Amino acid sequence: MTVVDEVPGAVVARQMVFGQLLSRAVCTAAELGLSDLLAGGPLTVAELADRARVDPRRLTQLMRCLAAFGVYSGGSDGSYELTAVGATLCTGAAGSALPTALLAAGEVGAAWAGMLGTVRTGRTAFDELLGESFFEHLGRDGRLRELFDRSQSHDQELEIDQLLAAVDFSRHRRIVDVGGGDGTLLARLLQAHPRAEGVLLDDAKTAANARTRMHRAGLANRCTSVGGDFFSAVPADGDLYLLRQILHDWDDERCVRLLRVCRRAMRPGTRLLVIERIVEEGATGEDARFAALMDLYMMTVVGGAERTAGEFGDLLAKADFTVEAVHRLPTAGAVIDARAGAVVS
Repeated sequence: MTVVDEVPGAVVARQMVFGQLLSRAVCTAAELGLSDLLAGGPLTVAELADRARVDPRRLTQLMRCLAAFGVYSGGSDGSYELTAVGATLCTGAAGSALPTALLAAGEVGAAWAGMLGTVRTGRTAFDELLGESFFEHLGRDGRLRELFDRSQSHDQELEIDQLLAAVDFSRHRRIVDVGGGDGTLLARLLQAHPRAEGVLLDDAKTAANARTRMHRAGLANRCTSVGGDFFSAVPADGDLYLLRQILHDWDDERCVRLLRVCRRAMRPGTRLLVIERIVEEGATGEDARFAALMDLYMMTVVGGAERTAGEFGDLLAKADFTVEAVHRLPTAGAVIDARAGAVVS
């Protein structure tokens, strides 16, 4: 039975409208560092307000809301402590949602507010707000770049173990991670498969961060991190290529362009893994709702889209790939397992 079946529709609609306030409350907690302050144990509102340097009365209202939604837990003595949800807003927590919340607190969240304009005109709200694309802005704003990379890294932590369990990587000796960020995923793959070597491609600054990660992980001799533009060229001669949450950033035309660049670097039969969320038409439930929300995120911030399995298949076919399998992951993601064809397009 769905929420709509249990609660009058007018109430559900209002809950959805007010959902924006919950997002702002969580983002405010992230900006104030409330979870980090509570990591040492319960605090009263007065103690928390003093450490966060905020108004105690208004903080009381904020904490009541966050406790009602399970972010924090309130005690009978007026103190608050972390819950499992609130702990994910701590700095450095496994799978931390903190950098994602900080992104939403800034330009990303501001772009969401421009959704009406995007739907009316087709133009990306972030571009209209900032006068440049999200990725152009990342190249100029070091703080936003660092937040984005941390958000991506923590997001990957949620599904890496499931990915390793769902897909056989053991036979591959040269893994190319296209748009591999700071190397979180590739490092784990190389640690799990000591006979493999890796190549990571991303922009120059991110590739430098990946080199640092590989050095710290003791993988510098098995992984090369290179800076470049994946719309122009990607490293050749891999026997496995990875595209994790890259295609959803782009429109269909640029997705096909990127896939063709990858195809030109690959021998016939080379394996490509596309790791993305997949939209299921007519589906409900938590996974479907999350994919739908991420679709709006992509629409307003980067001009991209989440796609159905069929839509991904069409893009891959245009670039001379054949889909062999789709592996569903418990985290609402999926792995599309494809092979390069015989014709280089």
